[in-house]
Amino acid sequence: MTNSDKNRLKDKAFQVFGIFCTFIGIVVLGVFLVDIIIEGAKRIDWDFLTSLPSRRASRAGILTAWAGTLWILVLTAVIAFPIGIATGVYLEEYSKKGRLANILEINIANLAGVPSIIYGLLGLELFVRQMRLGGSLLAGALTLSLLILPIIIVTTREAIKAVPRSIRDGSFALGASKWQTTWHQVLPASFGGILTGIILALSRAVGEAAPLIVIGALAYVPFVPGTPMDEFTVLPIQIFNWTSRPQADFLVNAAAAIIILLAITFVLNGIAVYLRNRQQKKVKW
Repeated sequence: MTNSDKNRLKDKAFQVFGIFCTFIGIVVLGVFLVDIIIEGAKRIDWDFLTSLPSRRASRAGILTAWAGTLWILVLTAVIAFPIGIATGVYLEEYSKKGRLANILEINIANLAGVPSIIYGLLGLELFVRQMRLGGSLLAGALTLSLLILPIIIVTTREAIKAVPRSIRDGSFALGASKWQTTWHQVLPASFGGILTGIILALSRAVGEAAPLIVIGALAYVPFVPGTPMDEFTVLPIQIFNWTSRPQADFLVNAAAAIIILLAITFVLNGIAVYLRNRQQKKVKW
């Protein structure tokens, strides 16, 4: 057997191994999803969505949890959206390439992989203690903004990189300034990729519980938050609370809450795919 035959055999073996691992992952995920849907679907009704938390499983609902989740999503998007895009645009279009820029790029890429609980500890010290925001919605949104900012920055830079150089050159040839070219040509052309990254980052934020627990988000909140300074809870924390209870009925409630959380995540991902495809149809180069 020649070396070429051995290499082809290794490629084929690796391909089979990869397909096998993927199949195992899909099967395990499918089993978990089916089990959760069977357990939780029977508990989902209008009362479950509109009831306050209770010590009795049959009366407990997720009104405060999903309301807090929506509050956190909106505040996090409002904070992270302009900062992340502005940073990405500056780094890609205006910053000078050099050693400092390379160090900055490496650190931003590494920050995207830092465990979420580290951001929770940072948020606890910076927002809760130093800025005295307490365990409020605003402190939680600021903490999650730190968590997803590296993702938004990296996504924005990649989307801007994908814009052909000829578009910039054409704009400069017509007398446009650097800012006019960026604002009127580069950003519209890359907006689909940027928006997709933002929504996917928010999809990650909606499932995070560890950083919010660290900053002091409560497991039991008997009211719907009305302002950014109110205390709050979110669906992941509510699920964690119910799964830690010894009563079996609370596990059914947790399964139902997981279905609602998955539905929110799937909707966000669906919107991201739709917007990306719609934008790609508009932009042709």
